[in-house]
Amino acid sequence: MGAAPRTAGRPEALARPHRIDLVHACRWYGTGTGAVKAIDDVNLHVDAAAFVVVLGPSGSGKTTLLNLIGALDTPTSGSVRLAGYELTNATQPERSRIRRSTVSFVFQSFNLFPALTALENIQFGADIAGRPHAREVALAALADVGLAERAGHFPHELSGGEQQRVAIARALATENPILLADEPTGELDFRTGVQILELLRAQSDAGSTVLVVTHNREISRMSDRVIELSSGHLVADGPPAGGRAHVASLRW
Repeated sequence: MGAAPRTAGRPEALARPHRIDLVHACRWYGTGTGAVKAIDDVNLHVDAAAFVVVLGPSGSGKTTLLNLIGALDTPTSGSVRLAGYELTNATQPERSRIRRSTVSFVFQSFNLFPALTALENIQFGADIAGRPHAREVALAALADVGLAERAGHFPHELSGGEQQRVAIARALATENPILLADEPTGELDFRTGVQILELLRAQSDAGSTVLVVTHNREISRMSDRVIELSSGHLVADGPPAGGRAHVASLRW
């Protein structure tokens, strides 16, 4: 794809530290003996411009962790701070404002609007984030993921892999400093998956903070840091074994 990485352009975003901080964070569902401890006493600190992979099997708490970091959910106890904002007791309008200016998501389920074209879905993200020249930004992001010729197609006219690439382009078009991706290569063939990982790696190298949630251990080899979850607990945290690998060396 070879496009220049996109970085946060707003003075407000640039003025804030793009750190992620969780202190004794818990997210439980239910009460008493029936409580499900999706995230249980997690301490985590991620610096700006890091490329972090969060590993774990289904049900380990990966998506819950992403929702806490991205201000989609609040902890049952403990503290969550995003780019200097305290989220723990933030109201819903406050969390929405913080998300718009700080964090972009790539959801496993795409979350595309069926009545909007690929270009319009991407432009919507740029508009919500307050990006100037949103249409031009959206066109460039669509080209970045190799789908310039599909700009006028609706989601139902795209394959699963193409829809995922549109979702990634929408996240890039916001130009927010923190990017959270939930299984971003899950619906992609290997070749396209590697291209997307290269694009995400470029965002981190340019100064964005990127967290990728996956069950694919091979992807963790290209990260700066690997975090592993099991039953809601953080069980491992450190650089990938053998050091950071180039994305071109990945195989799955």
